Amino acid sequence: MPGLMRQLRGLGGCTTPIRLDGQRTEHTLNTTTGEIGPIVHHLNSADLPAGNLLVRCNNRRATRCAACAETYRRDTYQLITAGLRGGKGTPEAVATHPRVFATFTAPSFGPVHNRPTKGRCRCGIQHPTDAPELGTPLNPETYDYEAAVLWNAHASKIWARFSIYLRREVAKRAGLSQRAFAEHARVSFAKVAEYQRRGAIHFHAVIRLDGPDGGTTAPPAWATTELLADAIRAAADAADVPGPVLDGRAHTFAFGDQLDIRPIRSADFDGATELTERAVAAYIAKYATKGAETATGTLDRPIKFLAELGRKSIPEHARRLIRTAWTLGARKDLEDLRLRAWAHMLGFRGHFSTKTRRYSTTLGALRTARAEWRRLQAHIAHGDEIPVPANSDSDDSTLVLAHWAFAGTGLTRGEEWLAASITPDSTEGDMAA
Repeated sequence: MPGLMRQLRGLGGCTTPIRLDGQRTEHTLNTTTGEIGPIVHHLNSADLPAGNLLVRCNNRRATRCAACAETYRRDTYQLITAGLRGGKGTPEAVATHPRVFATFTAPSFGPVHNRPTKGRCRCGIQHPTDAPELGTPLNPETYDYEAAVLWNAHASKIWARFSIYLRREVAKRAGLSQRAFAEHARVSFAKVAEYQRRGAIHFHAVIRLDGPDGGTTAPPAWATTELLADAIRAAADAADVPGPVLDGRAHTFAFGDQLDIRPIRSADFDGATELTERAVAAYIAKYATKGAETATGTLDRPIKFLAELGRKSIPEHARRLIRTAWTLGARKDLEDLRLRAWAHMLGFRGHFSTKTRRYSTTLGALRTARAEWRRLQAHIAHGDEIPVPANSDSDDSTLVLAHWAFAGTGLTRGEEWLAASITPDSTEGDMAA
């Protein structure tokens, strides 16, 4: 029982772990002679209290696994913060580079219930913040559901086109050719996709101007926040993607008119209209764990048959968006969009969180550091010999031989009961980070 409790506690609260059968063996390895030494540590899944190796599901969706989503949120916060004020291998001087927080929205597909900053909704009612009708069309029969789904399906392409145009616009304002621009500066960004209540994707992004090697080099003297913001506006206006022609109607997709660009200030300075680094990182990290189901009440997993919607309790607006995606997905000329596979996501099939290579550290690097820390703690707990790091001055390293096979997902009834009695250590993610 104590061993099973320790194994479940190691999941950090994950409720749908992956069960693996197999074994892992660690040997000492002489990097000079290539000689394999004795076994340092051996793990066999059959010897574990649960009968399997239990691995966290690492699902980013808060609706699927709250514990793993929280870890993903913290990692995203660390990643964004490192690109704003340094750390995790990024120099602190990056905090002096021009950077903005920009929000790119979708165009209108028809009037919807909203809460304007001044006045009332178009329906004449002052809606409360939790009103279920917010984001739903005033007239569902005239709302352009087809364009709404197709816009979501093309949102990632619009962003890709925008990122190309942004580099061109910055180079133009600096009086440089595109080839010469790469020798003087670099555009770095990290973005997250969020669903509006109406079910349309929009993007939040931290966009930064660096030197030619990214955050490790200072930007040129001409690189200013004002120049960057002006280039973003021009690139957003120019970025459009041609869409399909359906029943004689040609579609072209671009960002909406609402574009918000706000400079990011350091936490050491005051400002009423600007954002702090911490606020930006927390905002982006919050939406990294949310999907369409959080904003619109749609599904958090794919459907195999449209008839499944009859058994789902979802809002009518989300139901119509899913039906539209399913119907469009049957067209041969749209098969590359895979709309049926992504109908539960209202047509969007892109990554929710992306960044440029030189923005900061990576989620993989953060996860590797956490895994190494946990492995070290396990060696200490078992009284095993601590393996020598690969970058040590010693000739000895560690050879790992492992073979794992999928054995299922989830916990048994008894394991669920025990896991519910364990409160995850809230400081574990911070210590690993």
